[in-house]
Amino acid sequence: MSIEFWKKLKSEAEQLIKSEPLLSSYVHTCILAHHNFETALGFILSNKLADEVMGSLTIKEMFEQCYLLHPEISEAAMFDIQAVFNRDPAVHSNLTVLLNFKGFQSIQVHRLANQLWKLGRKDLALFLQSRNSEVFSLDIHPAAHIGQGVMFDHATGIVVGETAVIENNVSIMQSVTLGGTGNEAGDRHPKVREGVMIGAGAKILGNIEIGEGAKIGAGSVVLNDVPPHVTVVGVPAKIVGKPRCQSPCETMQQNFLED
Repeated sequence: MSIEFWKKLKSEAEQLIKSEPLLSSYVHTCILAHHNFETALGFILSNKLADEVMGSLTIKEMFEQCYLLHPEISEAAMFDIQAVFNRDPAVHSNLTVLLNFKGFQSIQVHRLANQLWKLGRKDLALFLQSRNSEVFSLDIHPAAHIGQGVMFDHATGIVVGETAVIENNVSIMQSVTLGGTGNEAGDRHPKVREGVMIGAGAKILGNIEIGEGAKIGAGSVVLNDVPPHVTVVGVPAKIVGKPRCQSPCETMQQNFLED
């Protein structure tokens, strides 16, 4: 998958240069100057995160080592790009997601922070969390688990707590919180199962489960488990129907009145 996906990205980059010459140098530096997807991704992310204290080369080396030792992490990034491309009607190329979409980019930064956290390098992981928050305007704890094919649409204001789990193929809109209910310790954050879509501004609080294929309406406050394949909405959230498809994350249909 990696080689074919990289070829497609390079083809899209060459087409972009032809259609928009002013982006020629930028696209060449970010894409065409690299030999594979992993080095291009690491270059893009490291330049986003670098500041006057932590330079881009140091951060880039962390990404490249991570991708070398854990190829499943860069593979997950490809699935994330394809998820955004397939679900967002505003997206017309995979390259656009890679270069411009902060929801995608922030998830990839988290993947590195999560790996460092697992290795016991918690201070470095927390540094990346902080930079991720400052640059992309969201906050994901390094210990949180995020699967592949995940889409953070717009992304601004998303908060994901330490023991939260987001499984494969989930779509989350802006200003969503996967948080706790107080200062309790231990396993205290939501578990979001595959196929779920969470509408803008929803707050999901506590160690609760959002069942497979469920839909959470915009602005809802969810305090209890949500069964699979139902639509909930309100404050507090209540079941109001069932999504029209098995995986609401794919259709992104946010009008709960149609369920």
